[in-house]
Amino acid sequence: MTEKRLSFGWFALILGALLVVVPNHLGAAQDRSDNTKMNERDRNSSEATADQQKNVRSDRDITQQIRQSITKDKSLSTYAHNVKVITQNGSVTLKGPVRSEEEKKSVEAKATEVAGPNNVNSELTIEPESK
Repeated sequence: MTEKRLSFGWFALILGALLVVVPNHLGAAQDRSDNTKMNERDRNSSEATADQQKNVRSDRDITQQIRQSITKDKSLSTYAHNVKVITQNGSVTLKGPVRSEEEKKSVEAKATEVAGPNNVNSELTIEPESK
């Protein structure tokens, strides 16, 4: 029983130290991934945002098909997998960062394949991986 208490004590001590050290270490990574400017842009009432998508079945279906096509493609980065897909009256808006021009074209092509030509507005930005 004493050994279990001792082991738990060490575990708690190490865990406590990690909770202090790890967040400070991650601060630098959070600065690089700060997307405040994009969020400010999305607050603009003239910009399409995900909360503006109506609960129309055809729009939901288009968004779902595009989202599934993007997430199935394992060659795309996490950034590309997380782009915003907003469909309003059959017109799709893509927003968010991707890692390269190739990813941008790939996501746009997947959306165009589902929504049709002239129905995709791309606002994707390229954010290369920082080193």
